[in-house]
Amino acid sequence: MKASGDKMHKHKILDSIYSPEDLKNLNTTELIQLSQEIRQFLLDNVSKTGGHLASNLGVVELTLAMHYVFNSPFDKIIWDVGHQTYVHKIITGRKELFGTLRQYNGLSGFPKPCESIHDIFVTGHSSTSISAALGIARARDLKKETYNVVAVIGDGALTGGMAFEALNDTGQSRTNIMVVLNDNQMSISQNVGALAAYLSKLRSNPRYTWLKREMDSVLRRIPRIGAYFADLIEKFKNSFKYLVISGMLFEQMGFTYIGPIDGHNMPALIDVMKRAARIGGPVLIHVITKKGKDYFFAEEKPELFHGVPPFNVETGEVYGADEETYSNAFGKHLAEMANRDPRVVAITAAMPDGTGLMEFKERFPERFFDVGIAEQHAVTMAAGLASNGFRPYVAIYSTFLQRAYDQILHDVCIQKLPVVFAVDRAGIVGEDGETHQGIFDISYLRHIPNMTLLAPKNIEELKHMLDYSLTMEGPVAIRYPKGNTGVDNLITKSPMNSLKWEIIVEGTDCCIISFGRMLSTAVQTAHILKKEGIKACVINARVLKPLDHRMLNDMASRINRWITLEDSLIQGGFGSSISEFVTAYRLPVTIINLGINDSFVPHGSVERILKELKLDPNNVAFTVKKFLCDFVKGRYVSY
Repeated sequence: MKASGDKMHKHKILDSIYSPEDLKNLNTTELIQLSQEIRQFLLDNVSKTGGHLASNLGVVELTLAMHYVFNSPFDKIIWDVGHQTYVHKIITGRKELFGTLRQYNGLSGFPKPCESIHDIFVTGHSSTSISAALGIARARDLKKETYNVVAVIGDGALTGGMAFEALNDTGQSRTNIMVVLNDNQMSISQNVGALAAYLSKLRSNPRYTWLKREMDSVLRRIPRIGAYFADLIEKFKNSFKYLVISGMLFEQMGFTYIGPIDGHNMPALIDVMKRAARIGGPVLIHVITKKGKDYFFAEEKPELFHGVPPFNVETGEVYGADEETYSNAFGKHLAEMANRDPRVVAITAAMPDGTGLMEFKERFPERFFDVGIAEQHAVTMAAGLASNGFRPYVAIYSTFLQRAYDQILHDVCIQKLPVVFAVDRAGIVGEDGETHQGIFDISYLRHIPNMTLLAPKNIEELKHMLDYSLTMEGPVAIRYPKGNTGVDNLITKSPMNSLKWEIIVEGTDCCIISFGRMLSTAVQTAHILKKEGIKACVINARVLKPLDHRMLNDMASRINRWITLEDSLIQGGFGSSISEFVTAYRLPVTIINLGINDSFVPHGSVERILKELKLDPNNVAFTVKKFLCDFVKGRYVSY
């Protein structure tokens, strides 16, 4: 499938779809045509805005079938992760807004109840849908209401332990709930055949379920031998099912398993879902789909087109794909370190490509561990490796690392083990919004004893920090932003061979203390202030913990007006640690903390968000001038 890069296509059927109710007027042939129109619509739009493409191309028929059979929003459809809800959004009245996808004040790339009544639950992280769906189903039962509850979860999300906790609870609850397993990786083709299809059809028949219960009941009422024969028949039945049914794990957990079903066969999907809706208790429908369906480049490289920036539809060229980023610089340098030191191992949680570890994986497959979407397991496994002499580097996005907080504290830091956390996507990440902004990691890491927290101002300093971390004892977290922040022109005045800070710009009127991406903003702010006669000192506080006490005390003896600047949460953040230091040591300093004040940050470009937060150079310069003016007037104002 291809599209013109310059003009949007006309979609005969899609143009008449404004709600799920409109689907119910279509026949199967029209639904199939609508599937193709939606794929074209996705290519036309996502190629311009960027977004999650491959996963959405894979769930077109599945999404249409669910909305055709069920009655959203009366029936509740809960999506796992949520990045595969573009089709859902298109047919629930939001296709006209698709040009604003992931832009500030535009359409979110994830489900948001405040955006539509068809979005039942906020989901941006993995493995949560079954738990949320069970909670909704139990609320329904307690209120004596009647509606269907459907959780849609990908096979990758089943690597998360929370999904299995939810499956276990759901299976024993016997409440009416449906789980749709969207499988686009597992090799189960041997079961996609006539026998499996026949058994799925048989077992989804309510008469079969009733007959099975009645036969078991009758047998067990026969004196002395009834229970024996009932158990014998059950064992034989299970042995046979283990041979021909791929879902026995789910059966053993208490689900009625149906599948596997071709996820691109519209009639089959509709038929199975109608049948499944009539079965009592937990039901799991196993659906096989193909990521990037019908778009050659996404089918060939689904990982590249998972979360993709704008691209050329005709050629598949992804704009900016060759740009050096913190992630690929980290992976490349870590591979070089592994070549020098056999103790170095790399761990990731289902993100080898996103964290830049593909080269490491290829060069050192025996020292590379992808544990799936299981951050807790990743951290404790790293602790086990570290306790036996290895140097594990755990690469996880900031927003996902928070799921392993207890393991960081309990399994790594208490034992002071030399585990290095490569905290990718730290700070404002932009278009993915509230669920993905990496603004909390400083607050949840810096208060843990034995933790050292670093933040490079550019890619070169990241490499220095990685080298230095190999010499350190105890846990280290190195946090860095998404992409390349463009601060490589800042000169490293002192190499990273200690935990000391460095002065980037000399000044006498005030001191701006910053780090990472925001250090560039601090330098630009100092240039703006200089034009107005204000000499601002800028410090690269590249070690967020422990603080450089010597430099802070020295600075307090020379400059008594300080500003901390960060693109993370103020509460418990870096600025908070400086304020604590000033208070504890009674330094003669007046300080303001600039950052994100007790709020979640919406989606949009990084530049737009920083401007809205008044954390861009012009706004920071204005705030600093006001602060200095208030200071001169003898009053202090909280900003």
